[in-house]
Amino acid sequence: MKKLNYTFAFIFLISNMIFGQDNEKNKEFNSLSEALKNPEKVIRLNLSNQEINVTDEQWLQFINLEYLTLKNDRLKQIPIAITKIKSLKVLDLSGNDFIKLPEEISNLTNLEEIYLNDEKNMNLPKTLSTLAKLPNLKTLHLENDNLSKLPNEILEFKSLENLYLNQNKFKKIPEIQTLDHLKYLDLKGNDIKPELQDMKNLNFGFKINF
Repeated sequence: MKKLNYTFAFIFLISNMIFGQDNEKNKEFNSLSEALKNPEKVIRLNLSNQEINVTDEQWLQFINLEYLTLKNDRLKQIPIAITKIKSLKVLDLSGNDFIKLPEEISNLTNLEEIYLNDEKNMNLPKTLSTLAKLPNLKTLHLENDNLSKLPNEILEFKSLENLYLNQNKFKKIPEIQTLDHLKYLDLKGNDIKPELQDMKNLNFGFKINF
């Protein structure tokens, strides 16, 4: 019986350790001051809708950061120090005032998903050329960006699987069939005629959502 109790106790201890690690990984910090208390433990950092003032030295303390959102922070430039956080997988820069992304963002070799929604001032061709250098970028959000067409630079992407173009001004399905890895295209909220929407049943090689 003692042996059985020890076994259950061991299983309980291991379960708590694993559960605790999962909780820590899923915890989202919304305060810079709180996050800086133990920056090496911060996996998710949400500084959206804030007047942020983060030094390069502070950014570089987030050595395990995987998810970062700076949504609606009125940024005119993206902090260069962010491009040195190699652990980043998801980056949300929606609703800011920058014109282009820094070339150094191509250093984020583990980045898988980026949000660039509500960007009215963005130079899209230059931005796409920069993002196309990211080897693991699989998901791109260009929602509510006042777009009626995509520049040719979109065809430079080599690993893109999901493209979100919701709430734009497209009147037809963009010609992106040469994006070999694309699996999903979202065109909800665009002015695409019903007869063109019927084309989603054709073999584009990826799923289209209207």
